[in-house]
Formats: sequence, C-alpha cells, structure tokens
Amino acid sequence: MSETTHDAPVAVSAPAAPDEGLTARELAAKYGLSVSGARPSLIEYVRQLWDRRHFILAFSRAKLTAQYSQAKLGQLWQVATPLLNAAVYFFIFGLLLEADRGMSREVYIPFLVTGVFVFTFTQSSVMAGVRAISGNLGLVRALHFPRASLPISFALQQLQQLLFSMIVLFAIAVGFGHYPDLSWLLIVPVLVLQFCFNTGLALIMARAGAKTPDLAQLMPFVMRTWMYASGVMFSIPIFLEDKPAWIANFLQWNPAAIYMDLMRFALMNDYGSEYLPDHVWAAAGGWAVLFALGGFVYFWKAEERYGRG
Repeated sequence: MSETTHDAPVAVSAPAAPDEGLTARELAAKYGLSVSGARPSLIEYVRQLWDRRHFILAFSRAKLTAQYSQAKLGQLWQVATPLLNAAVYFFIFGLLLEADRGMSREVYIPFLVTGVFVFTFTQSSVMAGVRAISGNLGLVRALHFPRASLPISFALQQLQQLLFSMIVLFAIAVGFGHYPDLSWLLIVPVLVLQFCFNTGLALIMARAGAKTPDLAQLMPFVMRTWMYASGVMFSIPIFLEDKPAWIANFLQWNPAAIYMDLMRFALMNDYGSEYLPDHVWAAAGGWAVLFALGGFVYFWKAEERYGRG
C-alpha cells in the first residue's frame, strides 16, 4: 500500500498481526483453549464422577431392568440362573464326584449355593466390564462424560442383582438349619469389599476390552478356570488335605476364594474360622483396595483414548 505526499510516493507497511510468531501451544494459552477430550487430572476426574453419581445409579438400574425384559419370567431369572447352576454343580460334584468330602447335606448345599452366588457376582462384573466401552461405543462417542461411569455402573448393576439373589440365599440357609445370628452382620462388609474389588477388576477389563474386543471371547474360559480353582464346589482345605500345604494356601489366598469363604463364615453356623486362611480380613481388604485404586488409575490413564479410532 502506498500514499502520495507532495507528489512523492511513500511506502507504508501493514501492521504486524498480534499473534504472529506464536506457536500453537502459546496461542492456546493466550486464548484459554484446551484440547477437546483431554484427560483431566485425577482429582478432577473423581469430582466429575461424583457429579454424575445419579447417572451411574440410574444407568445401572436401567440395565438391570432391561436385562431380562424379553423373558417371560423377567427378573426372576436373576435368581433362577444361579440356582440352576448350583443344582447342576450339586448333581455333578456333590452326587457324582462326591466333592463334599464328608460334609452333610445341611452344610454342603448352603456351602455350594453361597459359592455360586458370590462367584457369579465377580464373574458377571468382569464380563460386563470387558464390554463396558466396546459395547457402548455409540454412547461413548456421542456424549462427554467420564468413561469410568460405565464399568462402575455395570459393577453396581451386578451388586443389585446379587442383593435380589441374597433373599433366596437366606431362605436356603435357614431351610438347612443356619439361622440368623450376629455373624450375619458380617455380610455387609464382605459385600462392600467384594464390590470394591469387582469394580476395580471391571475397570481394568474395560480398558483392556476397549483395546482388544476379542478379549470378550477369551474371558469365559479364564473365568471358568478361576471358578474351578477357587473352591466354589468344594472346600479347599478339606479337598486338598492330602496335597502339599502350599497348594491349598495358594488357592485360598486368591480373592474369589476369600470373599466366598467369608460369606460362608458369616452365613453358616458350621463353617468356622478353621476353614479360613490366616489374616483373612486383612487379605480381603488388601485385595479390595489394591484393585479398586489400581484399576481406577489404570483406567483413567487411557481416558482420552476411549471411543477413538
């Protein structure tokens, strides 16, 4: 651009742009911009989850209601499914293979049903966690919310389902002579600890399943192996009394076995502390804290990658 003064051309340069020379990072800082979908800090992430606690609860209830909406028996399948599993295991392991190893029917049947119900709680939480992200990609890509809401809500759904089943479990325990006493109050901390453990495990599996969807096909085999190794159908110390002690100790210290044994100890009059490993409550709390905190941090670290690609 030029002007003419006294018939002489004078060159006038354009003013420099105010943002000239700034990098993209500097421009973002200048105008208060942030990366869309960036991972928040851990404290901020916890705050966001707390703000969406009503969504998590409502989502878990909706999933629980819809789970058997197409079945004629509806919500009764929440109880019927583990009961039928327990009946099959009793026929095979209790009658054919005699896995009860001297337990009376009054002890073995509540023992078996408790194991099936409690292990199903963990098994269902894991399987739901594997598909929490990969099975809800439409929701993940359409809305902005902390993705941990999904595996947490699925674990909460399984807890609600177990609470329905506990009514039948109480009836079976009473029917076989195990009447309520103060030890039944221990059921509450056992469920709290197992829920924390299951939630952490669901968070871990949700991240793994989001990256590798084929994991959902593998997990049923892993869970079946875990079930057989956890003493669902037999008492580990009784069944393995003629084996080296370290084998029984190893199996008893796995978290699934610990939560099952604590629930049996709380419910059954004849299932005493001699069937429990040493420091069992410390172990139950340790597993719960380790997986709850570790699983949460592990899931949070990949927050910005869920639903991408």
